[in-house]
Amino acid sequence: MNNLLEGKIALVTGGANGIGRATAIAMARAGASVVVADIVPDGASETSREIAHNGGTAVPLECDVSSENAVEAMIQSVVKRFGRLDCAFNNAGIEGARVPMTEFLESEWDRVIDVNLKGTWTCMKHEIKHMLDRGSGSIVNTSSVAGLIGMKGSTAYGAAKHGIIGLTKVAAVEFADRGIRVNAVLPGAVRTPMTDRLMGNDPEREAMYMSIQPIGRFGTPDELAEVVVWLSSDSASLVTGIAMPVDGGILA
Repeated sequence: MNNLLEGKIALVTGGANGIGRATAIAMARAGASVVVADIVPDGASETSREIAHNGGTAVPLECDVSSENAVEAMIQSVVKRFGRLDCAFNNAGIEGARVPMTEFLESEWDRVIDVNLKGTWTCMKHEIKHMLDRGSGSIVNTSSVAGLIGMKGSTAYGAAKHGIIGLTKVAAVEFADRGIRVNAVLPGAVRTPMTDRLMGNDPEREAMYMSIQPIGRFGTPDELAEVVVWLSSDSASLVTGIAMPVDGGILA
């Protein structure tokens, strides 16, 4: 993946940890200058420091993607600092409560949809507005295998991740002839802080996650990051509108 993003300006939301942090680091290693955005500013700063320590360029930025005003300000900050935005990885997301649909609270529905689905939409909206002015750009959204299959207890999460795939396809076809590519990645069981929260130190639940992944192990954030870097790069110039599983064979 060396130099695939040489000279590019990249934005990563949810960059404080997990897949977002790994991707920000991988993008910098591939030659991009990276804006690391997260609602947790200390985490964004830590990711940026790690990139700088390894010789890369990174700027931390606090942003709550559930607020369109905050998202618009984020994109304006990126453009003001670097003059343009070439690549965006819309990765910020939360898992939400794991309860049956009949017990799911409206307030929890709103919270998960606002961050995961609305947040992805508003990020794309303002990223694409800028990219249209330049006639080029690449966007990758984080969905999930739960965006293609039903999973018990994932009422709002599953709805949001299905919705992200729909948004990805709509944006891809709307702007394909304007030089903008939009794709989604669908992680399976990847070892991240979110996955650890879902498992809750329960050996049986961990074994369940392992059992659905034919590869026989958890994926790593670094493995997802390599896919995102490729999709963001000119090497994937003919690829747009796909929902790409990175799942160790779950969907197979």
